Amino acid sequence: MAGSIDVSGMGDQIQAEMQVKQFRDFLIQYNKLSESCFNDCVWDFTSRSVRGNEDNCAMNCVEKYTKVTQRISERFQELQMLMNENAASAAQKLGKLPMA
Repeated sequence: MAGSIDVSGMGDQIQAEMQVKQFRDFLIQYNKLSESCFNDCVWDFTSRSVRGNEDNCAMNCVEKYTKVTQRISERFQELQMLMNENAASAAQKLGKLPMA
Protein backbone atom coordinates (compact mmCIF):
# COMPACT_ATOMS: atom_id res chain seq x y z
CA MET A 1 0.00 0.00 0.00
CA ALA A 2 1.43 3.35 -1.03
CA GLY A 3 2.24 5.80 1.75
CA SER A 4 2.11 3.25 4.55
CA ILE A 5 4.78 3.23 7.24
CA ASP A 6 6.38 0.02 8.45
CA VAL A 7 6.19 0.20 12.25
CA SER A 8 6.91 -3.47 12.98
CA GLY A 9 10.44 -2.84 14.25
CA MET A 10 9.82 0.47 16.00
CA GLY A 11 9.14 -1.12 19.39
CA ASP A 12 12.46 -2.95 19.29
CA GLN A 13 14.26 0.20 18.18
CA ILE A 14 12.76 2.28 20.99
CA GLN A 15 13.62 -0.42 23.52
CA ALA A 16 17.22 -0.55 22.27
CA GLU A 17 17.50 3.24 22.47
CA MET A 18 16.17 3.19 26.04
CA GLN A 19 18.72 0.54 27.01
CA VAL A 20 21.54 2.61 25.53
CA LYS A 21 20.30 5.70 27.39
CA GLN A 22 20.06 3.79 30.68
CA PHE A 23 23.58 2.43 30.23
CA ARG A 24 24.90 5.90 29.36
CA ASP A 25 23.21 7.35 32.47
CA PHE A 26 24.72 4.56 34.59
CA LEU A 27 28.20 5.30 33.25
CA ILE A 28 27.80 9.01 33.93
CA GLN A 29 26.77 8.33 37.53
CA TYR A 30 29.57 5.78 37.98
CA ASN A 31 32.15 8.25 36.69
CA LYS A 32 30.83 11.04 38.93
CA LEU A 33 30.94 8.74 41.96
CA SER A 34 34.45 7.52 41.13
CA GLU A 35 35.77 11.04 40.64
CA SER A 36 34.09 12.41 43.75
CA CYS A 37 35.26 9.63 46.07
CA PHE A 38 38.76 9.63 44.56
CA ASN A 39 39.11 13.39 45.01
CA ASP A 40 37.82 13.20 48.59
CA CYS A 41 39.75 10.13 49.72
CA VAL A 42 43.05 9.74 47.88
CA TRP A 43 45.71 12.11 49.21
CA ASP A 44 49.03 10.29 48.97
CA PHE A 45 50.50 10.01 45.49
CA THR A 46 53.97 8.94 46.61
CA SER A 47 53.06 5.26 46.31
CA ARG A 48 51.27 3.13 43.74
CA SER A 49 49.24 1.38 46.42
CA VAL A 50 46.20 2.77 48.15
CA ARG A 51 46.70 3.32 51.89
CA GLY A 52 44.34 1.75 54.42
CA ASN A 53 42.76 5.03 55.48
CA GLU A 54 42.24 5.99 51.83
CA ASP A 55 40.63 2.63 51.12
CA ASN A 56 38.31 2.97 54.14
CA CYS A 57 37.38 6.50 53.09
CA ALA A 58 36.56 5.36 49.55
CA MET A 59 34.47 2.43 50.81
CA ASN A 60 32.53 4.74 53.15
CA CYS A 61 32.06 7.26 50.34
CA VAL A 62 30.61 4.64 47.99
CA GLU A 63 28.40 3.19 50.72
CA LYS A 64 27.06 6.62 51.65
CA TYR A 65 26.40 7.50 48.01
CA THR A 66 24.58 4.20 47.47
CA LYS A 67 22.39 4.67 50.54
CA VAL A 68 21.56 8.27 49.64
CA THR A 69 20.70 7.29 46.07
CA GLN A 70 18.46 4.47 47.32
CA ARG A 71 16.72 6.78 49.79
CA ILE A 72 16.12 9.45 47.15
CA SER A 73 14.70 6.80 44.82
CA GLU A 74 12.34 5.54 47.54
CA ARG A 75 11.14 9.07 48.33
CA PHE A 76 10.63 9.79 44.64
CA GLN A 77 8.51 6.64 44.29
CA GLU A 78 6.45 7.62 47.32
CA LEU A 79 5.91 11.11 45.94
CA GLN A 80 4.99 9.72 42.52
CA MET A 81 2.40 7.39 44.08
CA LEU A 82 0.94 10.27 46.11
CA MET A 83 0.73 12.46 43.02
CA ASN A 84 -1.00 9.65 41.10
CA GLU A 85 -3.49 9.15 43.94
CA ASN A 86 -4.19 12.89 44.08
CA ALA A 87 -4.68 13.05 40.32
CA ALA A 88 -7.06 10.07 40.42
CA SER A 89 -8.98 11.64 43.29
CA ALA A 90 -9.24 14.96 41.46
CA ALA A 91 -10.39 13.23 38.28
CA GLN A 92 -12.98 11.28 40.24
CA LYS A 93 -14.27 14.49 41.86
CA LEU A 94 -14.47 16.20 38.48
CA GLY A 95 -16.47 13.28 37.16
CA LYS A 96 -19.02 13.69 39.98
CA LEU A 97 -19.51 17.43 39.52
CA PRO A 98 -22.78 18.37 37.79
CA MET A 99 -22.43 20.07 34.44
CA ALA A 100 -23.63 23.69 34.26
